[in-house]
Amino acid sequence: MNMRTLGGVFAVAVLAGTAGYFARGSGPALSDAAPAPKAEARTPNQLTFPEGAPQLAAVRVEVATEAPLPIAEPLNGRIAYDEDVTARISSPVAGRIVKLAAAAGDRVAAGALLALIDAPDLAAAIADTRKAEADEARKRLGMERAQKLFDAEVVPRKDYEIAAADLAQSQAETRRARVRLRNLAPAGGGAAGLALRSPVSGVVAERRANPSMEVQPGMTEPLFVVSDTRRLWVMIDLPERYLGQVRPGLPVSLSVEAYPGETFRATVARVGQVVNPDTRRIQVRCDLANPQGALKPEMYARVSLLTSEGRSAVRLPNSALVTEGLYTFIFIEAAPRVFVKRRVDLAVQDREYSYVRLGVARAERVVIGGALLLQSELASGS
Repeated sequence: MNMRTLGGVFAVAVLAGTAGYFARGSGPALSDAAPAPKAEARTPNQLTFPEGAPQLAAVRVEVATEAPLPIAEPLNGRIAYDEDVTARISSPVAGRIVKLAAAAGDRVAAGALLALIDAPDLAAAIADTRKAEADEARKRLGMERAQKLFDAEVVPRKDYEIAAADLAQSQAETRRARVRLRNLAPAGGGAAGLALRSPVSGVVAERRANPSMEVQPGMTEPLFVVSDTRRLWVMIDLPERYLGQVRPGLPVSLSVEAYPGETFRATVARVGQVVNPDTRRIQVRCDLANPQGALKPEMYARVSLLTSEGRSAVRLPNSALVTEGLYTFIFIEAAPRVFVKRRVDLAVQDREYSYVRLGVARAERVVIGGALLLQSELASGS
């Protein structure tokens, strides 16, 4: 063996020794890294995690609470004005707005001035009324003279009867003129023009009147809408299959997108008598108290019809549920880091929540986030 060959063998031996030294070093190799701790499944439906297990960070637990049990899944509803305390005000005569006394959002009392309208037809009606009243007064005096003369046998009965007929005719004309004036200006008017007043107390919810706007009877939109928004209606299109369970006085709860997580209460007031042939639904009207003015007309709402017996059930978010075939399960936190899988029976389920008939009690700690993770851990440990 020559020197070149011996040098090559020595180099290979040195490289092998160096590799062995680093392989036996104190630092562990990447393949030897410790895996995440697994949950221990002591029973087929129980998981126990060690202290500090990373899986616990993904698990969210809440105490189960009860809520009124609805008859069915939430229905679409619409909040509307309570028409019993709402007035839509238009001009009964043609004219031009010369003054606006209220703006949208103003709170007004019954009889408050909303607008002043220069109306020639109103001026003509006032003149006709004054003329009729003057003519009636003149003919009443003539009637009184004819009465005295007839009693003194100065004039014949014919003249007396003519005077009486003239008075009756003038009285009829006065009544006609007054009725017309009252019809044109039910809230009053004068030389300054038609005073458009609010017949109810409430808030000016809508105003379509503008300065110098020409107005006339029969306009498609009212000039003002005044409503007491502390009282509202909720209109529901009820599916025909629930008609037998709904009656006046039934409580309902509703939620709106503007206030997530908050519920409002109303009461069924009227159930429609006709089924819509296109939608096969019946309109139901509910009375809704709105003392703080938080809800607004034309808001959309999700309405739940509650049982009249006042029954309640545990309400859980749908994220707490795990479905296996035909059955539904949840996870209960039996102790710190100990979770038990339990089957439940649902009474009603909607898009966000489920109402549990059997399987969980009020005040139990239920996993509402990470249930699928626990299900996966349980399946991998079995």
